[in-house]
Amino acid sequence: MDLVKELMWRGMIQDIMPGTEEKLNKEITTGYIGFDPTADSLHIGSLVPILLLVHLQKAGHKPIALVGGATGMVGDPSGKSEERNLLSEEVLEKNLQGIKKQLEKFLDFNTSKTNAAEIVNNYDWFKNFNFLHFIRDVGKHITVNYMMAKDSVKNRIEGETGMSFAEFSYQLIQGYDFYWLFQNKNCTLQMGGSDQWGNIVTGTELIRKKANGTAYAFTCPLITKTDGGKFGKTEKGNIWLDATRTSPYQFYQFWLNASDDDASKWIKIFTFLPQVEIDQLLLEHQSDLSKRILQKRLAAEITAFVHSKKELDDALETTLKLFSSQEKNIENFSVEELESLEGIVQSHFSKAIITNGIDVVSFLADTNIFTSKGEARKMIQAGGVSINRKKIEELATKIDATYLLHHKYLLVQKGKKNYYLVTAN
Repeated sequence: MDLVKELMWRGMIQDIMPGTEEKLNKEITTGYIGFDPTADSLHIGSLVPILLLVHLQKAGHKPIALVGGATGMVGDPSGKSEERNLLSEEVLEKNLQGIKKQLEKFLDFNTSKTNAAEIVNNYDWFKNFNFLHFIRDVGKHITVNYMMAKDSVKNRIEGETGMSFAEFSYQLIQGYDFYWLFQNKNCTLQMGGSDQWGNIVTGTELIRKKANGTAYAFTCPLITKTDGGKFGKTEKGNIWLDATRTSPYQFYQFWLNASDDDASKWIKIFTFLPQVEIDQLLLEHQSDLSKRILQKRLAAEITAFVHSKKELDDALETTLKLFSSQEKNIENFSVEELESLEGIVQSHFSKAIITNGIDVVSFLADTNIFTSKGEARKMIQAGGVSINRKKIEELATKIDATYLLHHKYLLVQKGKKNYYLVTAN
């Protein structure tokens, strides 16, 4: 398998250092990607780096996932408009463990294999590295002119917020990571997002000057959405890989609701489907866009990969129950079916208030389904609110005991895809 050609047709390579493809085709190569431990779970913005490591291992090479325990204490200025808050050692350790657990789901760590995956933490080699030794052994090899030429540095220095020395030093720290892995793990390849190119080539420069060695690199494009929105963000925030933060149903729905243009790009990037099959899917999709063939396949493939086939099946079952016009009326759902609707936001409300009757606008605001009565009114007037699958058309509608399913539940739909199960108690 020609890894570079495979990634090229998938649209997963933006910049590549000369000689990289030849190196990968010639021999088993150890390559790494760094992950930022700002939370105890990765989100879908981390999926491309994860997939790059998986592709690397599938092609017979050895992947290393570097979790930045040390760099997490400094902060990477790449793509940032201002300096982020630094994390304590305790928070970092919690985040590191959460990320390690997730990465172990995707990569093969079987040590009997020559290309077994590894996880490393750069805090392990930085914790005893004092400042004087660092500026002597690392800083003297990279000029300030070289560092200042990087876009990630220039953009911040020329901006209003400026840049602290801690962030300015980040590219030296990341460069030393590559050097350390080169020396200790025979790692000759670094991958990352296109915004990391400046930091990555600092590492290859340090390897050349300090170890008289040759290192390689390539980056992938940053994922964007056709509508200009930020990839991986919804009105509720990040789409996480942790099922307790973003349920498999919500995860599935994110991909299912991709635009046609986005789905046609993402099916190549976020699945392992071969080119022939993807080309066929694209043709079938174009023949009848209303069937959303691409979106359904994309959502199924990536949900099963990140979670499991069982979690995908549960997400599909919930989707069918909530969205299929062929399904039975909500009034005929059993208690078990209502409570098993995977991924629906759960809410509680006073049964006494509902029994006495409450206007729908107050009900929607008081359950925090809407942030304000004004927002609730606007959505009702736009036809975007249903309760128990019946559209609310009047602002004066009273919610009372007749709305309760099994004397206890209300299923509220906000917009096209946001569902809330309100329990009255």
